[in-house]
Amino acid sequence: MVWGLFHEIGRKIIHITILIVLIIYNFIQNSYGKQLALLFLVALLILFLVLEYLRLELGWKMPFFSQFIRPKEQHRMYGVIYFLSAAIISLAVFDYNIALAALLMTTFGDMIAALVGKRYGTTLIYRNKTWAGFIAELATNMIVGFIVLDNIYVILGMALSATIVETMADELDDNLLIPIFSGFAGQVILFSL
Repeated sequence: MVWGLFHEIGRKIIHITILIVLIIYNFIQNSYGKQLALLFLVALLILFLVLEYLRLELGWKMPFFSQFIRPKEQHRMYGVIYFLSAAIISLAVFDYNIALAALLMTTFGDMIAALVGKRYGTTLIYRNKTWAGFIAELATNMIVGFIVLDNIYVILGMALSATIVETMADELDDNLLIPIFSGFAGQVILFSL
């Protein structure tokens, strides 16, 4: 149990590095424009695709990151590929604040759900997901929404869709699903107001 929690914390710390990527994206966008900022994300995605090629096709073990790969990711692409893909789609398609909220909900909501669920979760809601993780994620997603957005309907729609998608997704990668589903929900709600 302790190693499982430690392992999950290590995985989630790696996920927080997406904040650095978003800061660099913002700097490039503000200095040189959205097109170049998106190209930066595509270049980063290509770099990780090459690393995944080396890992999956050629059997190369990445020195530090190998210990944080989940068993189900041993023979398929790592979540960072899906997250970067979702970041590119979200930042290209959705309003900036909606894209930012969707990406931060993915980062923090998923992290809190996993840590709280593993530590305090006893009652399952769906497969390996617990009520404790669900409630913690929903609260976290709401907090992210209130920090980034200013419309309660958009916040509620995004937080609920992000939490439900995280809870229901098991085989499909939530790093791709959460930003796209929650961002789409937020954008549709915003357009309908």
